Amino acid sequence: MLPRLNNFLHLFLLVLPFTFTLAHRIEIDPGEKECYFESLQPKDRMTITYEVGGSTGGGHLDIDFYVTDPQGKTIYTHHKKPQGSFSMSADRSGKFTYCFSNEMSSYARKVLSFNVHGQLYIGDQEQIAPVEQEVRDLSAGLQLVKDEQAYLVVRERVHRNTCESTNSRVKWWAIVQTVILFSLCAWNVHYLKSWFEVKRVL
Repeated sequence: MLPRLNNFLHLFLLVLPFTFTLAHRIEIDPGEKECYFESLQPKDRMTITYEVGGSTGGGHLDIDFYVTDPQGKTIYTHHKKPQGSFSMSADRSGKFTYCFSNEMSSYARKVLSFNVHGQLYIGDQEQIAPVEQEVRDLSAGLQLVKDEQAYLVVRERVHRNTCESTNSRVKWWAIVQTVILFSLCAWNVHYLKSWFEVKRVL
């Protein structure tokens, strides 16, 4: 029983290093873009999920997203969307670049969160045992669940920050309106009162 357990743990630990996950939260100034790259080999898989969680200056919650291959050819574009997801399997080796562009905005800074997760392809030198294949499939499935949970945590944090910022703005706007209302009432009372005052000429 113990040797089987050791073999299972060995296979599980052997598969884990072949997956990768990256989570980021960045701010992109108006008229700027942020680009990143991943070095992939043929049959390596990569998935990118992103969401715009905030914008200063009252701008729209949107961003331009595109991916280029090692030759600089654009293989995917997504224009002016608040969120998106892109998956690919590399057909060649090299640096695949993905960019988030806020160049269409002239005044609004965008707050963006995104995750990059993938799986490196490992060629089989010989026929692998069914249990090893099951372990690899299980590891890949667990990694996808973990990546999705990490993305949901970041998304919930961004949404909470957005709600708190909105509530704060609404609160201060209500206070300003109240002050303006009482000021107008006081001025109206003073103005109407002046009409009924008896003016004496000495």
